[in-house]
Amino acid sequence: MEHIRNFSIIAHIDHGKSTLSDRLIQVTDIVSDRDFKDQILDSMDIERERGITIKSQTVCLPYRADDGRDYRLNLIDTPGHVDFSYEVSRALASCEGALLLIDASQGVEAQTLANLYLALEHDLEIIPVINKIDLPSADVDRVRRQIEEDLGLDPEDAILASAKEGTGIEDVLEGVVQKLLPPEGDAEAPLKALIFDSHYDAYRGTIVHFRVFQGRIQAGDTIQFMSNGATYKVEEVGVFQIVRRPAKSLSAGEVGYLIAGIKTVSDTRCGDTITLKSRPCDEAMPGFKEAKPVVFSSIYPVASDGYEDLVVGLEKLKLNDASLIYEKDTSVALGFGFRCGFLGLLHLEVVQERLEREFDLSLILTAPSVQYEIVMKDGATQIIDNPALYPDPTMIEESREPFIKAAIIVPDRYMGAVMKLCLDRRGVNKNYQYLTNSRLEMIFEMPLAEVIYDFYDKLKSVTQGYGSFDYEIIAYQATDLVKLDILINGEKVDALSQLVHRERAVERARAACTKLRDEIPRQMYKIAIQGAIGGTIIARKTISPFRKDVTAKCYGGDVSRKRKLLEKQKKGKKRMKMVGQVMIPQSAFLSVLKTESD
Repeated sequence: MEHIRNFSIIAHIDHGKSTLSDRLIQVTDIVSDRDFKDQILDSMDIERERGITIKSQTVCLPYRADDGRDYRLNLIDTPGHVDFSYEVSRALASCEGALLLIDASQGVEAQTLANLYLALEHDLEIIPVINKIDLPSADVDRVRRQIEEDLGLDPEDAILASAKEGTGIEDVLEGVVQKLLPPEGDAEAPLKALIFDSHYDAYRGTIVHFRVFQGRIQAGDTIQFMSNGATYKVEEVGVFQIVRRPAKSLSAGEVGYLIAGIKTVSDTRCGDTITLKSRPCDEAMPGFKEAKPVVFSSIYPVASDGYEDLVVGLEKLKLNDASLIYEKDTSVALGFGFRCGFLGLLHLEVVQERLEREFDLSLILTAPSVQYEIVMKDGATQIIDNPALYPDPTMIEESREPFIKAAIIVPDRYMGAVMKLCLDRRGVNKNYQYLTNSRLEMIFEMPLAEVIYDFYDKLKSVTQGYGSFDYEIIAYQATDLVKLDILINGEKVDALSQLVHRERAVERARAACTKLRDEIPRQMYKIAIQGAIGGTIIARKTISPFRKDVTAKCYGGDVSRKRKLLEKQKKGKKRMKMVGQVMIPQSAFLSVLKTESD
């Protein structure tokens, strides 16, 4: 155990985690130059295209240090986006230390602070690394001051590196060996191991990523998961070196994988404890909780005959993404589909993109919503995330919605623009403090429903890319919630209904009606598009009819002849309107959803 080091790399988005991982892997020679590719730990196409890490990965790096001894460095890579912060916390629970990566030009940002606090909660040793020192805009002295003032760390300990150029990589590895403590644990005690991730292999079933804290595990052992009591027989254990390398056994302090014929990823929950059935440990590792979805949306196939393919696609995707939850849903306008729960808006986008690419599906998603608490007059509490389930308003005593605590770090020249953006979204400014003489941290409490649409994009726009944002859900608070219905020719279209705050209802209704007017084809009769709350119409747009000039053949004579022809046409249009049905194209549904992010 003296020669093992377990560490993570944590950072704000786009500060160079994946590139640094690439350099560490190259320096330790576990991949030949022929097999190497950039972002080697990011296995999904979406991760490569967007330059983000969605699924955390693990790799065991053999390294000979300057003192001549051989070490095994277990790098547990973490996702950077706030949606996946639970995965980050579980990965950190498996480590003794972390490399805190800071961009030399951007400096300390919101998730740098959030990840630092997360690491400190787990009592980790933190090594600051200033990355991207090769950039023309790099300002190392300013970043050192921020490390001291904002983070409270010793700036002299910071390692200078450029992952892109490959400079300072040896210093990083030496820092891990010298500054991080070796793991502790008794290899002879009952087995206690923490699951920090898992993924599905089509041939071997679920592959569990875990860290052994005490005891030993080997093929043939019968293990038990402490959260659900499920037992399995271990077929193989080993370590990750890009490919899986089987080992005879793994003992206290080591990180690796196990295969035990587990059929679904949802059986292996992130943060759960593994022990031996024959000799269990006395208590589970602390901190296990279910990853709870916060954003909900319904997914429907564009063509109704694509439903079976959607069922298969979701089942297969669920094997690789245990945090995705879904249940059957139906809509009058869109047919059969699924109501899905996501960790955040990025998670929703990733799931949609994976379903469309990997399973060749064409999908429609309803407007994202959050979970609301509805207190009825009889004292019962309902939790709803679907406008279709909204109860009769006369039966409701109180509605509550989830609020978040948002931490926004910006240069002070953007303070006014950020303040206006947050106050427009019903935010309340709780606190702000200067981190340095030109950068400040602003704390707001605001409704999650106002953040999930386009808040992040708007924040980046008003701060010209310098604003950074991190949030956590704090509590449910009372709100004035209404159900906004969209009517086309007096008929409700259930797929376009939304739950909104009363102040926002008129604005949302007008935007939806305008989009639909532009998308729905004209008919021979007038089409009314209305936004309504209950029986009250709050917005309306009209699609003008095509009009045939029936008076063209009247060259003169009495005007009553023309009038008679127009009256006849009017009656015909009225009759047509009674029997006619407005076909809403798929593009109209999509356009209304895009309204929210324009």
